[in-house]
This record gives sequence, structure tokens and C-alpha cells, in this order.
Amino acid sequence: MIRLLTAAAIGSVIGFERERLLWAAGIRTHMLVCVGACLVMIVSAYGFQNATRMPHVVLDPSRLAAQVVSGVGFLGAGAILLRGNAIRGMTTAASIWVVAALGLAAGGGLYVACAAATAIILVILVGLKPIEEAYRARIQSYAVHVRAERSAVTPDELKTLLKVRGGQIRRVTQAIGEDGLEDLTIHLVRVSRSDASIGARQIGKHPGVHSVEVRRKGDKHGDAE
Repeated sequence: MIRLLTAAAIGSVIGFERERLLWAAGIRTHMLVCVGACLVMIVSAYGFQNATRMPHVVLDPSRLAAQVVSGVGFLGAGAILLRGNAIRGMTTAASIWVVAALGLAAGGGLYVACAAATAIILVILVGLKPIEEAYRARIQSYAVHVRAERSAVTPDELKTLLKVRGGQIRRVTQAIGEDGLEDLTIHLVRVSRSDASIGARQIGKHPGVHSVEVRRKGDKHGDAE
């Protein structure tokens, strides 16, 4: 009973963190997964004692508990959603999986390991989130719009002037405007605003370039360089 109640308690702590962010897997889901994993561990450890004492019977009780690690994966898969090009719910899926591990530890009577792991998990889920959000706010996707004379600047020259890695350039589009100028748009990912602006200023100094505009994805208006 102590082990089952411990599992329910630590499952509720992790589940509350997910519940406050309004994710699908909340307190009850995490508690059920943790208590269920704990019960499987108890059954695995003590449920086959009579069978192991029988002659000519060889059993590996740990196999039942081992199946929890892979079996709980289907719950995690249900928490993962694909919205456009973004995958949501990976952290919740991971929390379900790790809650099952906590339940196994509680079922094995490893209370110190349970407490330490729960504290570490809460630090990861709560303490690191502001740092992650600050980093994501700095690293965004931008589009650099360039108007220049035809063949005044090539895509390779743009890459050199922007000083970005090849993986940061998603694509480059080219078109000829009604006034005969060439419109080039460089779509950048995982780049900061300052780096995009510095690169845009370098492009603006290139001979034949009329204007450069930096626009963050989703913004209707950008900054001209």
C-alpha cells in the first residue's frame, strides 16, 4: 500500500505540471500510469514466488516489469500531435514514459531514487522552461527581401554576405518585377534578429542592390535596411 500510494503521489506531482499547461495528459493520466507501473512491478517481484519454488520451473520475474517501458509508449504516441510543420506533445509523451519509470521504482521500494528523480524531473519541466522560451524568442525564422539589378547578386553571394550556415537557409526565391529589378527572398531559420539585420546591412552595401528588408515570419511589415 505504501508503494502504491507513493506512486500515486509522485504521479500527481508530475501530472499537475502538465495539467496547469492544459495538456491532454494531466493529473489523472499520470497518476494512473504511475500506479499501474508500480502494481506491475509489485506483481513482477512477488506474484510468482510460489511458481519459482516449484521443481523444474525457471522463470524471470523481471520480464513483466520490463514490458512497461515499451508498453507505455502507445500512451505517449497518443499525446503527440502534428500541427502543420510543428510537432506538439513530445514533452508530455516523455513525461508519461518517465512517470512509468517512477512507478517501477516505487514498486521496487526505491524511495530515495523516486524522490530524487521526481525533483530532477520537476526542475526540467518547470525550471528550464523559461530558459527554453527565452532561447526560442531569440532564435526565429526570418525572410530577407532584396531588390537589386538583374544578376547583381547571386544566391551564393547572399549566403556569404549573410554569414549563415547552409542549414540556416531554408530556400531562396527569385522573380523579376515589373520595373525590371530582380526580387530575391532568402528564408532563414534558427537565426537571431541581430544576425539577420547585420547580414541585411552587408547585402545593402553590395553594388546593384536597391533595398533590403528583414521580416520575421508572421509579421506583415519588416524593417528596411
